[in-house]
Amino acid sequence: MATRSRNLPAILAGSIGLAGLATVMAGALVALTLTAVATPGGGSWDDYLWRVVRFTLWQAVLSTVLSVGLAIPVARAIARRRVFPGRGPLLRLFALPLALPALVVVLGIVDVWGRHGWAAKGLALLVDDGSMPNIYGLTGILLAHVFFNLPLAARLMIMHLERIPGENWRLASQLGMGAGAIFRFIEWPALRAGLPGIAGLVFMLCIASFTVVLTLGGGPAATTIEVAIYQALRFDFDPGRAVILALVQLGMTAVLIALGMRLTMPAVTTPSLNRPILRPDCAKLAGRVGDGMVIALAALFIVLPLIALTVSATAAPMGKLLGEAIVWQAILTSLAIGATAAVLCITLAWSLLIAAHAAKRMPGTSWWKAGFIMACGSGGSLILVMPPIFLGAGWFVLLHGLGEGFALAPAVVVTINGLMALPYTLRILGPAHASAAADHDRLCDSLGISGWNRWRLADWPVLRPAFGLAFAFAMALSLGDLGAVALFGSEDLTTLPLLILQRMGSYRTADAAGLAFMLAIFCLILIIGAERATAKTDNGR
Repeated sequence: MATRSRNLPAILAGSIGLAGLATVMAGALVALTLTAVATPGGGSWDDYLWRVVRFTLWQAVLSTVLSVGLAIPVARAIARRRVFPGRGPLLRLFALPLALPALVVVLGIVDVWGRHGWAAKGLALLVDDGSMPNIYGLTGILLAHVFFNLPLAARLMIMHLERIPGENWRLASQLGMGAGAIFRFIEWPALRAGLPGIAGLVFMLCIASFTVVLTLGGGPAATTIEVAIYQALRFDFDPGRAVILALVQLGMTAVLIALGMRLTMPAVTTPSLNRPILRPDCAKLAGRVGDGMVIALAALFIVLPLIALTVSATAAPMGKLLGEAIVWQAILTSLAIGATAAVLCITLAWSLLIAAHAAKRMPGTSWWKAGFIMACGSGGSLILVMPPIFLGAGWFVLLHGLGEGFALAPAVVVTINGLMALPYTLRILGPAHASAAADHDRLCDSLGISGWNRWRLADWPVLRPAFGLAFAFAMALSLGDLGAVALFGSEDLTTLPLLILQRMGSYRTADAAGLAFMLAIFCLILIIGAERATAKTDNGR
């Protein structure tokens, strides 16, 4: 009875979170469905939709294989070299691509890898014909997706590798394991536990890709489901087709989540004495050279488009921009929306995690218990089936029908931005919560510590770094989001990404580059500050 009473508050919090999540998704879907029913002709399936679905799956599979496959050697190299010049800035740099508006980053990628970009000019010095392959089409989409998703996958893999106990490395040294044996028996099991979740997250992000495909797709032959939804709602105003596409996306993501749950192995939590990590595969010269080359190539791949963006920003009239009231309004609005969305995202993610854990600890088995645990585990990923443009369009139609379209616009933008960051937050907080629960559950139960006392004394000192990183990711993603605010934006609700889009639409590319540079600086400062603040877990008091 005592166990049941201790778990009920967590289950209630998770139930409220699931109810809010379902309300946002169902509200958008119902609004568009009712609009589709009221539209003459409704939606119909045709050859164009088949082509869209096939291309969406094909580019998502290729993007996932390339992103996750290349992230494995990058993560291993960085995890092996725990100390090298620039390691901290490199990891912070890996978080930056996701924080930038995709439209601006795509311009940097074109400046580097386009037919007349930096790579083409460098290639022209080596061969007579220095022309690069056409970046518009599948090639450009894959390149941009790898740019965005490789750093994300690498950072998540590094978290798994760094949780390997120091005793494992000591045993590997005693057994004289080489690099191959270490990967097979130590590193791969740690990666294998989280690989389905990481690959599934990247796959769903590629399925829901919007700006990248819109700018680099090159025409109707390279159109994904999300771009087709946008075209159906914005240009054709065909809610019937948009609903059909959204349901197809829902079905594909549901199958993916089911496969991921089937393939995911439970993470093995081994008690550790927190011994210093002394890896036996770090001393050889060949390993140092190989790791250095992998890290350098990965850093160069990420840095070059950002350098191109910086070079373009040097031509921007920064003094004039900083003197404009609309710029400061956009900056303050972006920071307010980003911080609020991050708090909402972390609150929702934590409620789902503790609710699923509490349900597992409840005595007995029942269908509602299994269903509740599954709903909490997959609820955060299900939000990816409905892109921001779809959720925004649904609530735009619903609120305008009630006469509250722009009055509630900030709340809708904050909610959608927070929900879109939920999968990232769960991937960061989930493993940390599981590890803390494995370490503290039995001890806290035996001492009768629960609720706020457990959080204050046992969980928060351990989970503080994960919460800081999750907040930084969520806020950075909200700062760079363009989906929801593109529909609800107005003179009273203008963010930096929306202002950048407006300046680019009016061919003021120098202003757009300067504003994008400001946004990059804000996101980098945010991530550095969050990581430094949360790193002081032992010296903060």
